[in-house]
Amino acid sequence: MMHISTKEQAKKRIASLSQEIEKHRQLYHTADQPVISDEAYDALVQELTQLEERFSGFALAVSPTKRVGGVPLPAFQKVRHAFQQWSFDDVFDVAELEAWDKKVKNLLEKNVGNGKLGIRDALLEYICELKIDGLKIILTYENGVLVRGATRGDGTVGEEVTDNVRTIRNIPLQLKQAVNATVVGEAWLSAAELKRINSEREQKDEPLFANPRNAAAGAIRQLDSKVTASRKLDAFIYDVEAIEHNGQTLFPETQGAELTLLASLGLPVNEHHAICKTVEAIEAYYTLWKKKRHTLPYGLDGIVIKVNERRLQEALGYTGKAPRFGVAYKFPAEQTTTIVEDVTVQIGRTGALTPVAHLRPVRVAGSTVSRATLHNYDEIKRLDVRIGDTVIIQKAGDIIPEIVEVLKGLRTGQEKKIVEPKNCPMCGAPVERQEVKSKQRGKKLAAVVSMQESAALYCTNRACFAMEKEKLIHAVSRKGLDMPGLGEKIVEQLMNEGLVKDIADMYELTVGDLTPLDRFASTSAEKLVAAIARAKRVPASKFLYALGIRYVGEETAELLTAALPALARGKKIESLRDVTALLAHQKSADFLTIKGIGEVVAESIVEWFQNEKSNAVLQRLASLGVMIIFPERRTGAERPFQGKTFVLTGELASFTRDEAKAIIKEKGGAVSLAVSRKTDFVVAGENPGSKYNAAQALGVKVVDEDGFKKILDIS
Repeated sequence: MMHISTKEQAKKRIASLSQEIEKHRQLYHTADQPVISDEAYDALVQELTQLEERFSGFALAVSPTKRVGGVPLPAFQKVRHAFQQWSFDDVFDVAELEAWDKKVKNLLEKNVGNGKLGIRDALLEYICELKIDGLKIILTYENGVLVRGATRGDGTVGEEVTDNVRTIRNIPLQLKQAVNATVVGEAWLSAAELKRINSEREQKDEPLFANPRNAAAGAIRQLDSKVTASRKLDAFIYDVEAIEHNGQTLFPETQGAELTLLASLGLPVNEHHAICKTVEAIEAYYTLWKKKRHTLPYGLDGIVIKVNERRLQEALGYTGKAPRFGVAYKFPAEQTTTIVEDVTVQIGRTGALTPVAHLRPVRVAGSTVSRATLHNYDEIKRLDVRIGDTVIIQKAGDIIPEIVEVLKGLRTGQEKKIVEPKNCPMCGAPVERQEVKSKQRGKKLAAVVSMQESAALYCTNRACFAMEKEKLIHAVSRKGLDMPGLGEKIVEQLMNEGLVKDIADMYELTVGDLTPLDRFASTSAEKLVAAIARAKRVPASKFLYALGIRYVGEETAELLTAALPALARGKKIESLRDVTALLAHQKSADFLTIKGIGEVVAESIVEWFQNEKSNAVLQRLASLGVMIIFPERRTGAERPFQGKTFVLTGELASFTRDEAKAIIKEKGGAVSLAVSRKTDFVVAGENPGSKYNAAQALGVKVVDEDGFKKILDIS
């Protein structure tokens, strides 16, 4: 992750990473009190592993990459496992999967008859299973009776938790056959049960569990088995270490047969496994469950792939810490670690200065990112983030990544503090914190409005080039006037050439204005002018959004559009001039009658429409032939979602986020950015973020993309 150019840098980074990982390993495995996500922990381990491969001479004898699990707690009796407990190595994308597949085939060609078995052809098959996010347990049965349950511990020695395991609802105390067996599985807690437990803990002012795995681990490692029983755990068993009956070994020849045997004994086995003979088939299985994982009651963090035939598993064997015959294919992380290489400032259309971290490129939530928002300089101080820091970043859905934590234990002393600017980096004008209104509730539940200093810094020059540029980019975007071809660089070029300074200027551009410019030939100039001409007919809500009024986003623009007939009080509103005249004469109190618009937003709308400069631009737009299109009135039968609120999260395959919003609104529904108890549906695509978790916690109905299509009656 960190750029390493010398052996001395490698030695220091390996040492600091080892120390940081060991700290978090202890918190995770031994104390059951993780302070960073599994994904961030995995990212640190992956970086250390890569460094140890490049600079093997600096790997510590007690490197955390050589460990499995954690140290057993002293409160439990120790159990020495009859069989070493392993963890699988990880792959994170199809390229790494292909490399692992090639390695397996090469090893088998080398170790099994020098290719005589034709391993590269039909005989090699894999079995794919879901990777349950829970706590590993090892069960021992004698004559079919459960006699011991243990945790993994450090892989060699675990903790005896037999009484606690006996409380797991679907683990049989007696098998259907009187066999002697040691089996391995995963104890897990459902999302619904986690919600119930956290609700009780919140009432008792106890710390909440971060995730189902954390809660399951805490339940299994209770000294009082009554507490474990109250947690309502479940389990899946997926591996047989040893099994015999009347002195005869019953070991199956394949992993698939092993799962069948486990189920025949009455042990709970996950049904969602599949035989795959190619990487393409594995990728299809992985893609299916990446999409469907949030429809299951248990958590998944990937799939596990194993060579199916046991004879070949034994031929492949183990490395010092993991089986060669299997690998875990992890789902895209929503959190990972990277390095802050620089911090620059973006200036928005309101003049707000937003610090942006430039990162060492890293994959998170399925895409490579190189920037993350720092929100404001108060946030920088709170995080104490510096240039050169190793940080945890997270990304949910289509939201820009953000830095959530600085790993200060990895600092070298070379990091640079980030200084809050006193002047705008674009125009040089002084910057200031503005006073903003804050609404609270008084003792009699009346609204109390007070003025507070904003966290953001603002450029004091209202004509700052950066602000004007962002306003125009906002106006011509797809959500606004929708002028394809007018990207950020073209807008900046047109402004630098003096051709445009406001929205109205866009409509006066000609082919002759554009062809002398770089990036424009006659064809591209004609296409842009035609696109601008098409944008003279604009839906009312998109036009109001394009104006860039502070606090007026898509939702507020639609509320305003729907309220126009009521504000007109019987007067006809058919044109841009009508709308301009109507809104320019409204008072703040008029806008407060619109459900969803508060005092701060109402005052911002009034201020904009009563501004002379704004009205001059609107009059020019009307004179240039810009027309507002009003939505058609639909009947109740055509608006089946009337009164229903949707929240979208994750990536949808069949339509874009904007297309999904448009369909919902066309059918009378509303789309919200946040989940609340009033939300009717959360539509979860691939890689959903915190909104999905919020829905689970609040008991809001979650549907995947197929379920969404059924609601829409789209096949």
